[in-house]
Amino acid sequence: MSNLIVIYDACVLYQAPIRDLLLRLVLADLYRAKWTHDIHEEWINSLLKKRPDLTRAHLEKIRDKMDKHVRDCLVVGYKGLIKDLVLPDPEDRHVLAAAIRAGAQMIITFNLADFPSKTLLKYGVEAQHPDLFLRYLLDRFPSRVIDVIRETRMSLKSPAKSAQEYLSILERQALPQTVKYLQDYIDLI
Repeated sequence: MSNLIVIYDACVLYQAPIRDLLLRLVLADLYRAKWTHDIHEEWINSLLKKRPDLTRAHLEKIRDKMDKHVRDCLVVGYKGLIKDLVLPDPEDRHVLAAAIRAGAQMIITFNLADFPSKTLLKYGVEAQHPDLFLRYLLDRFPSRVIDVIRETRMSLKSPAKSAQEYLSILERQALPQTVKYLQDYIDLI
């Protein structure tokens, strides 16, 4: 297992396709992922506001599976750090506090502006867009990541997706660099 520890911001857990891929990658032991109960509440509440067709019970089931299958994923004991942290959006301080408490090197987020490098550097943390993070993993572990991507695509049954259809889904998840890289390996996906 890698020594790399990342915190998932709620925004990367919000959309099922990227959440599923990131969870499968962490289960492949390419890195360690962590989150908090507050992060869970944030993505669940945001999703319930946008998707009235979903129920809290359904999303809590997903949350519980995440917590059960990803070892040592929940960060606790971070709330005391929040008050001393300064970020553009005070509502994001809990994510940085969790990263500090967990000894994480990265916060995986779409909201890079909310986590300024200058501030994060003080704590040895870097904010990274999921697209850049996936490219980093592809550069380090190309065959393992491609295997996980194929397994993720193959798990889609209702309806099944071709490799190109799956790459289109990833493209809609704001992962253009990852998709561009994967086009060269489409036969393996």
